[in-house]
Amino acid sequence: MTLRLATPDDAAAIAAVYRVSAWHPHIHTPEEDIAFFRDTMLPEQTVRVIEADGAVIAYASTTEGWLNHLFVHPDHQGAGHGSRLLTKAMEGEDGIQLWTFQGNTRARAFYESKGFTAVEFTDGEGNEEKIPDVCYEWRR
Repeated sequence: MTLRLATPDDAAAIAAVYRVSAWHPHIHTPEEDIAFFRDTMLPEQTVRVIEADGAVIAYASTTEGWLNHLFVHPDHQGAGHGSRLLTKAMEGEDGIQLWTFQGNTRARAFYESKGFTAVEFTDGEGNEEKIPDVCYEWRR
């Protein structure tokens, strides 16, 4: 297993992990997802991937003080990849915030087990999916 910074060449592989791992319904096409990762996320955020046998199996994206994405391919969940990416994202930070969906109980339990605390709940009106969400915060 290799943890490394993502490159633009990883956009399609990252989009594929996202599509099979996301808890919420997809509102964009696969092509739109690839374009988002290639043209927006990769140039504007720090994106790390975990690779196994030459394939991306997990990724996380961060901006200062925020964990924006953390997804692990379903075939590789429960093996510590999410924890490894989260630990890397938390390195050197005094605090990190993230949003997840209220109904995503697995993600919520994961973040709570890592010391994150829910600080805000919404009805989902402010997110693209229109699904109730929750903001979590971790402080050193």
